[in-house]
Amino acid sequence: MAVCFLGALTVFGFAPFHLFPLPLFSLALLFALWRRAATPRVAAGLGFFWGLGFFLAGVSWIYVSMHDFGGMPAPIAALATVLFCAYLALYPAFAGWMFARFRSGVGWRDALLAAAVWTLAEWLRGWIFTGFPWLGLGYSQAPASPLAGFAAVFGVYGVGFIAALLAALILSWRRYWAVIIAFLLCGQIMQSIAWTAPVGAPLTVSLLQGNISQSLKWEPERLPQSLETYARLSREHPAQLTVLPETALPLFYDEVPPDYMRQLAAKGAVLTGVAMRSGATDSDYSNAAVAVTAAGEKPQVYAKSHLVPFGEFLPKGFSWFLALMNIPMSDFSPGPERQEALVLAGQRVMPNICYEDLFGEEIIRALPAATLLVNLSDTAWFGHSLAQPQHLQIAQLRSLETGRFMLRATNTGMTAVVRPDGVVAAVLPAFTEAALTAEVRGYAGMTPYARWGNALIVLIALLSLLPALLRRRS
Repeated sequence: MAVCFLGALTVFGFAPFHLFPLPLFSLALLFALWRRAATPRVAAGLGFFWGLGFFLAGVSWIYVSMHDFGGMPAPIAALATVLFCAYLALYPAFAGWMFARFRSGVGWRDALLAAAVWTLAEWLRGWIFTGFPWLGLGYSQAPASPLAGFAAVFGVYGVGFIAALLAALILSWRRYWAVIIAFLLCGQIMQSIAWTAPVGAPLTVSLLQGNISQSLKWEPERLPQSLETYARLSREHPAQLTVLPETALPLFYDEVPPDYMRQLAAKGAVLTGVAMRSGATDSDYSNAAVAVTAAGEKPQVYAKSHLVPFGEFLPKGFSWFLALMNIPMSDFSPGPERQEALVLAGQRVMPNICYEDLFGEEIIRALPAATLLVNLSDTAWFGHSLAQPQHLQIAQLRSLETGRFMLRATNTGMTAVVRPDGVVAAVLPAFTEAALTAEVRGYAGMTPYARWGNALIVLIALLSLLPALLRRRS
């Protein structure tokens, strides 16, 4: 089906391809089809098949994690991937139904309606069933598009709202060309605004990428080699702050030899991913980031609070799923929603672990106290797929939203330093054993998005529905 292919083609607008105008023209064609749809049900079907192509092309790496590394039989993993993408496609289907149900035929009203229903559908996708906001439209605009300038004010959903609005206005470009240009110029100007400012002295950081195969990482005989790899990388690349990836040490923190942690922290502070017991039993543990300093102070701990369903915890009624998968430590306990930033190397460092950086409104909880953001990830679960560059692009949006550096330490990639303007300052090649050493700054201050979160753009989207709703009522 052509609309399914159109959705799949839209993925080229995201990393690593970065053809950021493409999603706008793809949505413009989808909106045109919605306008011509005979009934809301037809528009919903068009949205569904567009979304099915989009998500099958964009998040097919889920199959890799379930089959290649989780050991799930190929037919079941393929079926699970299709069903998951079909669920995600329900959101553009909902947007299509709403548009066809309330459209007026008036250009500017329909453009606002299209942007509103698209944004509200993405926002709902970001929190229903704990949320999966991957491939939100706004991410495609980071960092090169002029629309990225709106991220510091409205966040990723706001960037998506404006992108969807412009996509709808493209259909009547002769009438609205001045409005389209005005939005692009405004976004470009806003990119030059410094919402935050450096604080404290520059510091050197060393981000370690061990490149340890996921199939071998949890094998007991592999443990000495894993420990030696990170000890050697930290010794060869000393810095004021050294960061190891998520679960870089494949054992519980209380099982890590104390001499080993002192060795890692010999030249400066160390932040490492490791599982930590959070209760009296071995079954009660958290996915944590533990910080140790050369001075030998009490370790500081951040415990991951937003866990991944099926990967880090099992929803009730799905215990049978675990029998189909072979995922070590797949039933973590969540940490508190609000946790204090860690005091390291003269900065207040706020870690987030893997998937947590998808949720901008959760990242800003640590602001304005946190001066530096650090993401610890292990995307080896997804192999050589689009997941790694897509995840880096997500980190770029978080930097734009918060006006702070985002440091990424990953097992297999993409380990990177992202500047407050969303630009990647340095990145390691994926699937290589290396260390990325750089000089960074802490930043203080609050962007408008850090103050308001998603509330502002959700309110704008709801208000944009009013003309259509009032017309329908009358």
